[in-house]
Amino acid sequence: MAKQQSIPADNVVVIGLGRFGAAVATSLIRLGHEVLGIDENPEIVQRWSDELTHVVQADSTDSDVLRQLGVRDFNRAVVGIGSDIEASVLTVLALEELGVRDIWAKATTTKHGRILERTGAHHVVYPEAAMGERVAHLVTGKMTDFMEFDDGFAVAKTGAPPESWGKTLSESALRSKYGVTVIAVKRTRADLTYAKADTIVEAGDTLLVTGAAAIVERFAALT
Repeated sequence: MAKQQSIPADNVVVIGLGRFGAAVATSLIRLGHEVLGIDENPEIVQRWSDELTHVVQADSTDSDVLRQLGVRDFNRAVVGIGSDIEASVLTVLALEELGVRDIWAKATTTKHGRILERTGAHHVVYPEAAMGERVAHLVTGKMTDFMEFDDGFAVAKTGAPPESWGKTLSESALRSKYGVTVIAVKRTRADLTYAKADTIVEAGDTLLVTGAAAIVERFAALT
């Protein structure tokens, strides 16, 4: 049995250190968080032992094991288990039983996601589907980046439409015409400019825009 780790309560436990879980864990480390990584595979645990703050081999489906590891003291947990749906669901259930307040879980299918939500996951993510949609938008060449949130709200980087060239944002009235909000304007070899009513847009500028996903997609098609 792994010994209990002393981990600050405001940091994150990541369970399942496959490609998704490991990517989340290492990103959290770069952002300055301490991470407790848990995986039942000893080879994976060894692989990440020098990268993460704490890594242990354990059965995450057993709430008693998680309790001994101090997981109930964490406010946030990420369940990155995808291939073993039973282990994924039982791990979320164990976290819920321990009272972890913010549980994020990876789902491979919509049905899997619904089960996770009913079991106790507060947030369900579909990384493969999200990446597939993002790549689809980028392949068209209309956007250089795209991110959609759970509520259908999106943020995208796209070229400035011809009708906005040489005008201020107030003059082109892109928001009233198309329903998008321009957050910032980026010109080649120049710093990012946060958008104001008097910000002038030129040909070749990149706009950072927000709005409902479908509206953002239609706006990007203008470029």
